[in-house]
Amino acid sequence: MSEMVINSEMVINEVDAAERRTVGPAVPRRFVAFLSDLARYAAARDETCARRALCSPYSGVPNVDARALCVAAGTRWSVAEAIARERVPLAHEIGVAARRFARALDELARAYRAQGATAREYLETAALAFELRPRLSELELGAFHACEALARDIDARRPAGVAWEPAEFVSALEALPLQADPAGVSPREPLPERAAEEPRVVRRRTSHFSASSLGTFAECERRWYYRYVCAAVEDRGSSASFYGTAFHWALERFHEEYPRADAAPLEVLERKLEGYLGTAFERFRAGFETNVEFELQRRRAKRTARRYLAWFVQRARAHPFTVIGTETKVELDLDGYSFVGYIDRLDRDDATAGVTVVDYKTGNIAESADAYRAKVANFLDFQLPFYYWARTAAGDRVTRLSLIPLKDAALDVRPVELEVVPVAAPRSYGDAPAGTIGVAELERARKKMAELAAMLAEGPLERFTVTGDAGACIYCAYQPSCRERPARSEDRFGR
Repeated sequence: MSEMVINSEMVINEVDAAERRTVGPAVPRRFVAFLSDLARYAAARDETCARRALCSPYSGVPNVDARALCVAAGTRWSVAEAIARERVPLAHEIGVAARRFARALDELARAYRAQGATAREYLETAALAFELRPRLSELELGAFHACEALARDIDARRPAGVAWEPAEFVSALEALPLQADPAGVSPREPLPERAAEEPRVVRRRTSHFSASSLGTFAECERRWYYRYVCAAVEDRGSSASFYGTAFHWALERFHEEYPRADAAPLEVLERKLEGYLGTAFERFRAGFETNVEFELQRRRAKRTARRYLAWFVQRARAHPFTVIGTETKVELDLDGYSFVGYIDRLDRDDATAGVTVVDYKTGNIAESADAYRAKVANFLDFQLPFYYWARTAAGDRVTRLSLIPLKDAALDVRPVELEVVPVAAPRSYGDAPAGTIGVAELERARKKMAELAAMLAEGPLERFTVTGDAGACIYCAYQPSCRERPARSEDRFGR
């Protein structure tokens, strides 16, 4: 092995003699550090070297974004994985540069391990992968030529059949006369790992609870923590959320004026509902980012409203009913914990006087009665069970729970309805929109609500688990702050 040791002084003298006109008296320190880190990474997959290289000005990734990627990777992922998982939202051009950096690391590792690889070939791979030559200054280009001379010397001294050692190349690089960084330029290093914070008591909820907040906790405890404990980011909403807000506002005013389907001719009802929708969308116009988005959502709402009204009239003809409440506030005390909510609509059947609790849904909902019953059984939805117990406590005889989809303008309105019965039949796992739910199932949901409220108000809270469903993260306002969110599954066959 002794014949393979490089005489750094001799190499430096040879480089100085051959390259003095271009290189000058010294080589830029940052450039040598970048090439050294790449060589170390290729040999040992050293993550520290990869992060230093990413933070180098030669990586192609702006320093602020490079540091953000290092922080997002933490101790759980490598920076290449953080880039692939899109842990940090990046502008398009910066995202392209980051992915190019990750590919370059992989190419360098393969180049090092390739059979018969040479130091010169490795250095050329780095130059091509990072597109170095067009981006280097005259001084830096001279430094690159000096590095090429070192690589050629290593290859020339290497016995046949013996692989080149990056450690020798790095030692030779670091033995070059190095030029200090320009004045005012500090070395670029990844942010140091933060020490773990001292455990602190999580602030408890002292006011009321809502079924939606418990639903958030059931879906993703971390999201509940961000939303109700930290109040870290307020979700300003999307066009879809403002579509739902406007639609709810219009239906509330419409049914206050027309609680029955036979209160006016159909053409009058259509004209009135369209008018309320127009007023609602103008009222919430500021929530839509562009005029095009506003107009598309408004037209979508008008088409959906016509289908909704057709269902409303048809349903009333088959089973006459009266709307007895819109946006009705309900309160309920469960084992000393106060719950508050608002019911979109309450209907009373003309024949039986039974009350139906109606919830409008402008987003995704369960596609069948069995599917929604399963969500209630698995404690993933508390809204309709809460409304059932709140109205029962108020003296109503609630006989039906109904979810009315108002999302798709191309489909007829097909409510998901559950008739409340003493004991429901076993689930059929079918796709029928109508089904039954037992009082015992609603009672289990009520007990779970009280249990969760007690835990959130008084129990020990040491950790808030992240959801395992990546789909729940798509529209979450706290996604950029959640380093442990599940990775999205790639659509491999949609390209």
